[in-house]
This record gives sequence, structure tokens and C-alpha cells, in this order.
Amino acid sequence: MPNQSHFPTIGIVGGGQLARMMIEAASRLNLKTKVLCESASDSAALIASYFEVGDYKNLNDLEKFSSNVDVLTFDHEHVPLEILKKLEKSGIKIRPGLKALSCVQDKSVMREVLGKENLAIPKWKIIKEISEIETFASENSWPLVIKTTKGGYDGKGVWVVENLEDAKEILKNPLTNDAQWMVEEFVKFKRELAVHVARSPHGQSVVYPVVQSTQKNGVCDEVIAPAPGLSEENASKIQALALNIAQTLEVTGVFSVELFELENGEVLINELAMRPHNSGHWSIDGAVTSQFENHLRAILDLPLGSPKLNAHTTVMVNILGGKFEDMYKPFMHCMARDPELRIHLYGKQVKPGRKVGHVNISGKNVEDLLSRAHHAADYLTGTITE
Repeated sequence: MPNQSHFPTIGIVGGGQLARMMIEAASRLNLKTKVLCESASDSAALIASYFEVGDYKNLNDLEKFSSNVDVLTFDHEHVPLEILKKLEKSGIKIRPGLKALSCVQDKSVMREVLGKENLAIPKWKIIKEISEIETFASENSWPLVIKTTKGGYDGKGVWVVENLEDAKEILKNPLTNDAQWMVEEFVKFKRELAVHVARSPHGQSVVYPVVQSTQKNGVCDEVIAPAPGLSEENASKIQALALNIAQTLEVTGVFSVELFELENGEVLINELAMRPHNSGHWSIDGAVTSQFENHLRAILDLPLGSPKLNAHTTVMVNILGGKFEDMYKPFMHCMARDPELRIHLYGKQVKPGRKVGHVNISGKNVEDLLSRAHHAADYLTGTITE
């Protein structure tokens, strides 16, 4: 791929919607992008100026792909660390960096690192035998959460179990990629929060407002930015926590922290993500600089953009695949019905329950914004017809 200017080329591993939205942000910065996809029909491949079809678990494919990029970043966190180490040794810049990626590729590593920093996390344990679950339950009570340490996302690889018999059934599932079983206490939380940080190699960091997220069946359903009713003091504490983790893990790029807020106002860290995250999609329309643009700025060590809100409140609702294979007509209907909506579709083949887009809308009345965004998402899914 010829480069006829001094503007850098970013290699993105993975062709999903996150890569697609990185490409959209890159075009505004006059940056070149190149995507490693599994298929020419992948979401990002449909708008990429250049892409290659290859296997992200194959060293030769990644070496070929990385040969003429200035920096390598990711749509997902599943590229094996041993491959990334070899690429880094050959001089390729890996962003967010191996230290940060190792924490999100294995949940037990994440918990160990956060525990060493004395950060509040759920009680957890790696288990090898069913008797260890029984012991853990006697110390923490049912229900419990069972997870695979590697490979899970959007509710996959995570189960809530009510008793020992349920746990036995889960442990019959085969494990892959050297994963282990992990058990955690079931946290009775008030709500889920998330916060996003962008950090560059020389240490400049910006932090976005704390948002409230709601899940359905393990998949993000809606996000409200900023989180309603969260005091400035607690929001500042959470932002400081995220900045501290980003520095500790030497993150380069955008990184997110998902948290449980308890009834007493305290928070526990649930998950980390070393990339732009679904709970930050609101920032495309609701922040001065989106998470995607700041991710690109950060990995290239460019000055970071402002993460400030550009509206009182922005709501995001995910659009999941439903009965409409062709979404153009429902898309037009929603645009005509509510011109203030910002509808982002990913060009993905529609499958039931699959993320195919999201709706953003900004204003002041949270309930009104949620109602309008959900109406559009439901219409696009085919749940409602008017």
C-alpha cells in the first residue's frame, strides 16, 4: 500500500464495528488505515481504503500485514501474546502494549494485578474441582458467577449459578486456549458504571465523564452520559481510579473500566477493556472528541482532544439484529420520525441478537431521550411497527 504523504498508516487487527468507527475517525484526521479482516464482508472492510483477509492467530499473516504500518492496534483483544511479542521484537509498535493486553486476555491476571494495587474487586478464585466451588460458596453464599478466564465477551463465557448442580453442568463445557475456570462472588449492585481514559506514550491522559450502562442478557443495551445522580465527588474518584490504572498498566490508547456501584456508593471494578468500548459509543455525538478519535491520537502520540460533553446528556441504545434483513426502509422511517436521532449502522449481516448498530441522541430530559432512542432501536429491530 503506497504512502504518498507524511501522515502515518495505522494497522487495525480485526474488521468489526470498532475498526469501522476507527476508520471513520481516521479519515477526519487524514490518517491512513489498513485492516486485517476475517472476510471481505466484515464491517470495517466495507469502508476500508485497504484491507487484507487473514488470520489474526497466524504469525505469517500478521507479519505480512504489519510490514508497512506505523503502528498496530486492535478491534479486539484476542491476538495471542506470543505472536505480539515476536512482532514487537521485530520493531513493530504495538498499541496499547503487551503489559496492558496481558491483563485483559486473562481475567485471572487482571484480578491479580488489580488486587496487588489494593483496588476493590469482587472476591474470586481459580478452581479446578467442583469441591472448590462448594467451599467458595460456603464462604460467600449462592448465587455465584462462573467465568472462563479467556475468550469471553458480551455475556459469553459467563454464567450465574444458583446451586452446586448448576455449577456442575457449567463445568462440563470444554475449555479452549489454555483457559481456566474462575468463580466470583455475585455482586448485588445498584447499577453499572463505566469510564474511559485516553493515554499517550509520553503520558498525556484525558478522562471522559462517568456513564451509566445497562445490560440485557449480558449485552450492553443502553448508556447514559453522564451517569444520572452521580455526585461530582464520586465521579472524580472514579475518574482518578481509571487514570491510576491506565498509568499502572502503561496503557497507550483508549481504555475503559466497567464498575459495579453498590448501594452504599462504593464501587467494585468488574472488567477492563484495552480498546474503544461499546459503553463509549455515545462520545461520537456527545463529546467534543470521540473515543475513536482519541484512541488514534493516543497511539500516534498526537495531542489528545477534549473529552468534555458537548450536550447536557447523550443517550446511546444498541440496535440488535431482528426480523429486517434489509434495514434501509426502517432506517428512513426513523430518520423522518425523529430528525434529532443519530443512527449508526455497521453494515453487518443481520442475525438475531447481533449488534448491527446504535442510536445516539442528545438533550436534557433523560427519560425522553431514552424513550426516543429505544423506539428507534425497536423499530429497526422489528420489535415494533409504528
